[in-house]
Amino acid sequence: MKETNRIEFKRELNDKFERAVVSFLNYAGGGEILIGMDDNGVAVGVKDVDSVQLKIVDRIRNNIRPQTLGLFDVVPTQINDKDIIRIIVSCGQQRPYYIRKMGMSEQGCFIRVGSSTQPMAEQMIEDLLAKRQQSSLQSMPSPRRNLTFKQLLIYYEEKNFEPTEQFIENLELRQSNGEYNYTAYLLADENGASIKVAVYAGADKVDLLETREYGNRCLITAAQRILDRMDSENRTFAKITAKNRLEKERVNSIALREAVINAIVHNDYAKGVPLVEIFSDRIVVTSCGGLVAGLSEEDLFKCRSMPRNRELMRVFRDIELVEQIGSGMSRILKAYDRSIFELTPNFTIVTFPFAEDFISPNGKINDSADGKINGKINSITDLLKTNPTATIPELADLTGKSQRTISRRLQEYQSLGVLRREGARKNGRWVVR
Repeated sequence: MKETNRIEFKRELNDKFERAVVSFLNYAGGGEILIGMDDNGVAVGVKDVDSVQLKIVDRIRNNIRPQTLGLFDVVPTQINDKDIIRIIVSCGQQRPYYIRKMGMSEQGCFIRVGSSTQPMAEQMIEDLLAKRQQSSLQSMPSPRRNLTFKQLLIYYEEKNFEPTEQFIENLELRQSNGEYNYTAYLLADENGASIKVAVYAGADKVDLLETREYGNRCLITAAQRILDRMDSENRTFAKITAKNRLEKERVNSIALREAVINAIVHNDYAKGVPLVEIFSDRIVVTSCGGLVAGLSEEDLFKCRSMPRNRELMRVFRDIELVEQIGSGMSRILKAYDRSIFELTPNFTIVTFPFAEDFISPNGKINDSADGKINGKINSITDLLKTNPTATIPELADLTGKSQRTISRRLQEYQSLGVLRREGARKNGRWVVR
């Protein structure tokens, strides 16, 4: 191992630690600091890892400005059987960051140059200050004044946190004038922010089967409910072979989960809310806002992080919906290539194509929920063979099932290639393959 523009080694926690952190906060894509490594990249280890971790967190929180919560992770690991501490630092949006006691000056601001940490020139400080974004959730006022946070408190208590009287202040839920900010609004028990999940019968937006909104409550609760919905939609199909039973999900569940959470945490709420769309052949997750200013496509696909909403990132990490900075993208790219991403100036769109159908040797679909096609499912396709223009209400009456059940079944058969929809909703027809 060797030091690079994104990796710095330190044998121990010394008085130059804050300089290294500041340099990565100011550097596009951020970087990592490894405590317990000498200059030659040899692991020497750290004694009393827990104590050193606490000191690291305390020094970053108290000695660096603007606030850095949500922009760093402290992760213990091992290299060659030696205890090492990794500090993963994201580039922040409130640049320039600086050492508190030195102020916003050449003595307090640093930047990464090659594999070294260098003082930031006065002109660079001025340029970054001029570009500093003022539209963060912290600076946006809450549309409502009387907010409560009972749900949020429950989530923290479940993770063995003990909220104190300073709980609101510690989570940075207020503006400088003491009023609640937009982060507080999103995390409050009641709000007007709602994330939509839309389900379509086919591969286009012609035939909308269902639209449901998850929100008007704590964003964490909304996120949990959307993730539960994705679990129910992401069915596992099975193929029976002579030797064993093979199973496959429609979409890689880990990658889908990370994409949904990323869409919620990194969404630009000044422009809109995330949207999840379920088609007969794919799931599409859309968040508002293109790449964060200062983060390139190369940085994104190398899993370098620049949180748009560091306050939300911090809360989602506290309750363990997010593991560590940059981990979500790495999980997505482990299962899919970058072609599933579409980046525009106003949106980030991730499209998950359904896996190839699993069909048994006798030509029937095998669903792991019941292991085989039953008579009720066959009756739908039989009806459509004789009456291809049948509507969902008509099929519901003929089979004795609810319209919702029929809608979900039709969507399922389309994704498996059993059915194909031709034409628009009013004069279209079903084709049984």
